[in-house]
Amino acid sequence: MPPRPGATLHRVKLQQLVLKIHSRCDLACDHCYVYEHADQSWKGRPTVISEETVGRVAHRLAAYAEAHELPSVSVILHGGEPLLVGPSRMRNICAELTRVIAPVTKLDLRIHTNGVQLNTRHLNVFKEFAVKVSVSLDGDRTANDRHRLDRRRRSSYERAVRGIDLLRSEEYKHLYSGLLCTVDVANDPIDVHEALLALQPPRIDYLLPHSTWDSPPRRPADAPTAYADWLLKIFDHWDRQGRPVPVRTFDSVLSTLRGGPSLTEAMGLAPSDLAVVETDGSFEQADSLKTAYDGAPATGYDVFRHSFEEFALHPGVRARQSGLAGLSDACRSCPVVESCGGGLYAHRYSGEGAFDNPSVFCQDLRVLVDGVAERITDRGFSPVVGSMDELVWHQGELNRNLLAVVADRRRAEPDWGGLWRAFLDLDGAPGVAPHVDEALAHPYTRTALRDALDHPASAAPLAATAVAVAVNAHADLELGWHQPTAELHLPTLGTLTLRAPGPVTVSVKAGELRVRTHRGDEYTPGEASTGWRRLRTVSVAGGTRLLLDDADPLRDCYPVPVAPPLGADELDMFAKRLGIAYELMEENGRGRQAGVNAPRLTTITPLAAGTGVRLGAHGLGALGLAVDFEPEDLVRELPRAGRLARLAALRETADLNVPGNRAGRLLDEASRELGDADYWAGEADRRAAALERAGRSLDQLAARPEDELTDTGRALAAELRGELASARLSSADPAGRVG
Repeated sequence: MPPRPGATLHRVKLQQLVLKIHSRCDLACDHCYVYEHADQSWKGRPTVISEETVGRVAHRLAAYAEAHELPSVSVILHGGEPLLVGPSRMRNICAELTRVIAPVTKLDLRIHTNGVQLNTRHLNVFKEFAVKVSVSLDGDRTANDRHRLDRRRRSSYERAVRGIDLLRSEEYKHLYSGLLCTVDVANDPIDVHEALLALQPPRIDYLLPHSTWDSPPRRPADAPTAYADWLLKIFDHWDRQGRPVPVRTFDSVLSTLRGGPSLTEAMGLAPSDLAVVETDGSFEQADSLKTAYDGAPATGYDVFRHSFEEFALHPGVRARQSGLAGLSDACRSCPVVESCGGGLYAHRYSGEGAFDNPSVFCQDLRVLVDGVAERITDRGFSPVVGSMDELVWHQGELNRNLLAVVADRRRAEPDWGGLWRAFLDLDGAPGVAPHVDEALAHPYTRTALRDALDHPASAAPLAATAVAVAVNAHADLELGWHQPTAELHLPTLGTLTLRAPGPVTVSVKAGELRVRTHRGDEYTPGEASTGWRRLRTVSVAGGTRLLLDDADPLRDCYPVPVAPPLGADELDMFAKRLGIAYELMEENGRGRQAGVNAPRLTTITPLAAGTGVRLGAHGLGALGLAVDFEPEDLVRELPRAGRLARLAALRETADLNVPGNRAGRLLDEASRELGDADYWAGEADRRAAALERAGRSLDQLAARPEDELTDTGRALAAELRGELASARLSSADPAGRVG
């Protein structure tokens, strides 16, 4: 299906390659899309990929990665059953890919296998080239044998589990990527999940069986949403267990419901970044298209005559990069489209409408997304909506909880255990807890916590935060960690420049700080110390003290570039303009008029010239200001920025609506338009237009089903309606008189 006329093409760079290295399989799974569905092109492919084809693929992909400056590419070795190439040929394939691609970009090698042939010879190859291994398994023996038998109709279960047990042994467990399970609603969902969980996978991925409108999935006659019901039973069980392992389908829905990215090709609106190369070197589209019709994934391109750049421009590839505009009319009007994304592209196919249909699992996907959304929504009233003090307190609790979660997830990684013990000791020491709260409330601490939540991360930023707590509280502390850069930044205090990165030991005694490096260097940061640069704080009108943070490496979390550390004269000028802005606000009362939306700023970060006033991916209390900002511009912008920051903080600490529904977007629109009305306070026409848009959003919100908002959301909606009424009254007569 070509892109829909008028569709926006995102031209996403290709970053994943499925490389078919063997076209046959040692199992005869009856749900396999390669052998059992419409496309039968495997019959004409070479059984094993040739060395020449591997080399050509490697050079083509390296050239594409270099041209597009890709930071990394993933190559997924696939089949058929890829282990059938044997350990020796597998090593040659991995070696050639690494030799050609690794000098250009980071190479992430992976393999998807049924695990039946997995042995130490394979695993030693994978260990040598850091190949991550995912294994297909459909649950316990009963569930797995329903479909995954070998060609002699024998069970594959014991052989697959034996391979998985080897994979999760001490020597190889770092290669274990996860388990892939195709859903069959005839199996008991909890038994399936527990069987998979017993194998200690780093991740589980539940896959809907490949189906189309012409070949629909099997389901009980009285269960129109059997697949959603099956998955939701696992979700409830998984949630009660404390979500002990990532489940990609659930994590993707949870992410998109909260406005985050999709984590799977099967759901969400993220454009495709995937290419497939078959054993003969042919470029194909997503492998799942084999379930649609014979020849569906074909492009007519191959690695001998065509580049990845040319493949990326193929109409079929572009059709899967057009986001919302590329979906059917029914999908575009669906309230859960941002989470569902129309489902897997192949599952939309019918002979009559091609791919211009909802997924054949449409009802299931709607019930799954709605079911997850309802389960994660707290409908009760939260006091954060009516009090900035309550909001700040709950933000602090959120930071503490995040720190505990991050420390638990990273406990096996270097330095994290000592870091967590340091925070526990500091928090329990007399009089130190308020300093812990203050450090965790620093806006860029939230950035560090977010960075470490889902990805391996250095403990250095949070270790430095613990040191800052000890310095400010005059508490004793000794803490060591690997410092990844020569700039050791202590949040809210300053930056110490070391001779080189490496292990450091930092001690604090009675407020005095000492830093020792593995080289034997010793530093005592202070005003007269070489290599120490203290951050500046300024006092402004209203008694507010602001930190001018132009050095924290985590401050680079804005949608525009941050300014490099400023010179003394530049800082003086920046601070002077900031003081003027606050004096102007004090004179005209704009800060007081903002009420509960008045910003609680603690930290100002200079941004590149000409970038204005910005909020970033940080905690409550930070604001980015262009180094050349004008005080009058800040006075106009600050109430609007304060409103946006408060709304973001509200969403982090309370549920305003059931995630994913239209009511949440209307709340955001109304709040944003009221902020615009504040911004245009001096221009009557623009202010009136913003108020009109806010009114339309609130009218539409009032017409939505009442249960789309929580009690907290309804309180915010009432607040916004009150603001709108007051703003309209003041616009009718600036002096406050009617008529």
